[in-house]
Amino acid sequence: MAALTTTNALKSTDTPAAAAPGGLPPHLATALSKLTDIGSLPEITTKVVAVVEDPKATAHQLHEIIKNDPALAAKILKVVNSAFYGLPSQIASLDRAIAMLGLNSVKNIALAASLSRFFNVESKANRFSPRELWTHCVAVGVCAKLLANVARMGQADEAFVAGLMHDVGLLAELQLFPEQINKVADKCAKNPQDFCAAEREIIGADHQAFGMALTTKWKFPPGLRNAVGYHHNPTGLKPEFFKFTTLVYAADTLCCAQQHGFSLTAAGQPLSDETIAFLGLTDAAIGEVVDALPEHVKDAERIFAE
Repeated sequence: MAALTTTNALKSTDTPAAAAPGGLPPHLATALSKLTDIGSLPEITTKVVAVVEDPKATAHQLHEIIKNDPALAAKILKVVNSAFYGLPSQIASLDRAIAMLGLNSVKNIALAASLSRFFNVESKANRFSPRELWTHCVAVGVCAKLLANVARMGQADEAFVAGLMHDVGLLAELQLFPEQINKVADKCAKNPQDFCAAEREIIGADHQAFGMALTTKWKFPPGLRNAVGYHHNPTGLKPEFFKFTTLVYAADTLCCAQQHGFSLTAAGQPLSDETIAFLGLTDAAIGEVVDALPEHVKDAERIFAE
């Protein structure tokens, strides 16, 4: 793992390397508001998120919402019963899935199932495609889930969703600014450098800021919003969000180093020994995750794209 390490560790009290994302200049916010292809979540998914985030929500309420969308219900059961999810026995009904997994896990599966449609949009950018970005995002989701399991963080499902959506801001840029994002990618491919800094120079904001704006609009929970908005610079986040976002940072770094899909965003991004230890991981454990990734990514791509 020597190629991925550096003596510079991430610390929650450090000053971020760049201005914290999360706000778009007015003209970019206006452009984003006109985005239609990925501008809004499916209504059923929005309802699922709203119900689960309500502390008074019940399993019955969640079931009543999902049962009205047979396609989503079937997708949830397919995911739950797949080798990717790894349950010891088959679950035949939505009621049982909710009872066994809990509201939050079912919400995360519903989110993951809904997000795949965003990557089917057409793009005028020629440096990379939504499909390549999909492969990368699936890889980061899978990697984050595996790392969370190894580190026993207890947030494996949420880690997968956070990884899956971490670059959703890039999808917005592909739709809104294809020529500019091509320039960013060309610049970083020819002369490896900070991808986010190049975005801010050429577009006026980076994909973290676009992602934060989208997930805020979608009323995602704070942990997921912060993972999307700060996955390249989690330093400075509140302690309750810092470790989870750092996990996504690590997964993104590893997947870019291994070139799973579009890999320029975190090319050369450091992953220090201190950060690895902070997450409760070891070089050996990370090596095992990296070795297991290709097979797991293929499985996840197939399950969530169908």
